[in-house]
Amino acid sequence: MTVLTPARTRWALFALALGGFGIGTTEFVAMGLLPDIARDLLPTLYAQDPDAAIAKAGIVISAYAIGVVIGAPTIAAVAARFPRKGLLMVLAAAFTLGTIASALAPTFETVVAARVLAGLPHGAYFGVAALAAADLMGAGKRGRAVAFVLSGLTIANVIGVPVVTWVGQQAGWRIAYLGVAAIFALTTVAIALLVPRAPGDPHATVRRELSAFTRPAVWCALATGALGFGGFFAVYSYVSPLATEVTGTSEAFVPLALIVLGLGMTVGNIAGGRMADGGAMRAVFQLFGAFAASLLILGLAASTVPGLLAGLFLVGATASAISPAIQTRLMDVAGDSQTIAAAVNHSALNMGNSLGAFLGGAVIAAGWGYLAPTWVGLALCVPGVLAAVAGWAVTRAPADDAVASLAAEGDRVAASPGR
Repeated sequence: MTVLTPARTRWALFALALGGFGIGTTEFVAMGLLPDIARDLLPTLYAQDPDAAIAKAGIVISAYAIGVVIGAPTIAAVAARFPRKGLLMVLAAAFTLGTIASALAPTFETVVAARVLAGLPHGAYFGVAALAAADLMGAGKRGRAVAFVLSGLTIANVIGVPVVTWVGQQAGWRIAYLGVAAIFALTTVAIALLVPRAPGDPHATVRRELSAFTRPAVWCALATGALGFGGFFAVYSYVSPLATEVTGTSEAFVPLALIVLGLGMTVGNIAGGRMADGGAMRAVFQLFGAFAASLLILGLAASTVPGLLAGLFLVGATASAISPAIQTRLMDVAGDSQTIAAAVNHSALNMGNSLGAFLGGAVIAAGWGYLAPTWVGLALCVPGVLAAVAGWAVTRAPADDAVASLAAEGDRVAASPGR
């Protein structure tokens, strides 16, 4: 990586975060536009049963998540040896084309297919960008580097998602997606102009990258992320009907609710990055407890506007803080498979996206109401914590052996002559 001035480094980090901003907008904007998408693409079902139509429209969210799950390990394993700048430009351009296809697809089925394609570059972009940011920021700041790249995603929930949601409500959801495509086009240009050239890993092979999946601790970390974010997306996928049907607000209030949730995500992401640098596993346990408490608060208080906003802020903050901690944990336990470790975190999170959207839609379609997804999220915290405990257990013994070895070496040196 070329040595840069502090100003050039900040601009390069900004370009990487801009991609995260576009990704956050394209991934989350559907949450606020589900009623509009359902009315447009499922008119017959919407006329007969709006709840069922909105629940079915949630497949659009799941489709993008499936694309992420497929694309993250595949692209990361194949492309780990490629120069990072060129790879990031290709991924940003792919986002641009996939989002345009989502806006122009004529039917519900083709929109779902386009969202799968649009999700393919997601994990690889974040993985490669996180490694590039870590090089730019220097040693000892890996958690903060991950958080900086993710900051674009969280800021998207403060600015991008509410603005594009409002545009979609006024001009149509297709125009909203075209606006997101413009963000990705700008990202492609910004990376070309601002990010320094950097080689990939010349020793990387598909086999070496995929060897990460032979490590039990990697699978435990992935399960922790998928279940934790499954709880988050069970709530986030249905923020719009939660606000209008449970709290009793108008649709015009939904962007404000999304802004508050996005502010929580932004604050949580910063805190999570710093906590991860102080110990990723400890941060995961602490943050899961806080996340469960936040879901409980939302579930009990969402019937009032202050309760809804406070609950959404806390849920966004605690869930977002978990992400850099889990990604740092994956990089800690993945050995030499750093590119795929940085990328597959987003596969796990989007498995959670798909799981949460599906389970949230299922309980709504079953007639349990728009508050039910919050209790689904709380229930998913239990297996999430169990997966984290399992991951801690499988790595604890080697760590304890290493500590004991270091202690014995210290005793030997202290007892040696001349000391």
